[in-house]
Amino acid sequence: MQRDGSRPSEQEIEEQGQCMVRRQRNFRLAADVVTAAFAQLPEVERVMLFGSVAVPLEREVPRFRKYRRHRIAFLHQCKDVDLAVWMSDLAQLQNLRQARSRALIELYQKQQVGVAHHQVEVFIMDPETDRYLGRLCAFTRCPKDKLDCLVPGCGDTPHLKQQKGFVLTDDALADDRTITLFDRQGGAPLQEDNHVRLP
Repeated sequence: MQRDGSRPSEQEIEEQGQCMVRRQRNFRLAADVVTAAFAQLPEVERVMLFGSVAVPLEREVPRFRKYRRHRIAFLHQCKDVDLAVWMSDLAQLQNLRQARSRALIELYQKQQVGVAHHQVEVFIMDPETDRYLGRLCAFTRCPKDKLDCLVPGCGDTPHLKQQKGFVLTDDALADDRTITLFDRQGGAPLQEDNHVRLP
């Protein structure tokens, strides 16, 4: 039995590392199935994966005390999937929300990979200017009379969520940090050579 404050065993360290890799793989699979569902909607022009799921995992010392105190570095823990979606018709955001939910339910039913809908963040982009417009809201009704709905501008376009103080930085969608999963003008979705390289 491990004493409190003692160094974690090599087996525990190895298991944690494998868990991080498995988590990234499951999130990437969720990105693929959600993108395939989005590609069926004619108003979706492009889908791009970005954030920690889109790049090889780097090692870092986690915030958990028993690892931090011994300076044990693990592969980064992916917390969610980030998808940038260019849409030509924002009146269809409810269809986008439903497509995401159906895809994730089907993923669990067919492959027993559980990813919650709120773990797939959808960032809505303007196809003309590439400007970030807001996030796809998870609520079934807009507005939902929640605190989140009180943010200025939230719900001005139904199901388009605004977050106070959030800014999508210019480098978030840099070429070396993203993977294009679907481009209606540029080719078929889910090309095999687009898959992220995992350890």
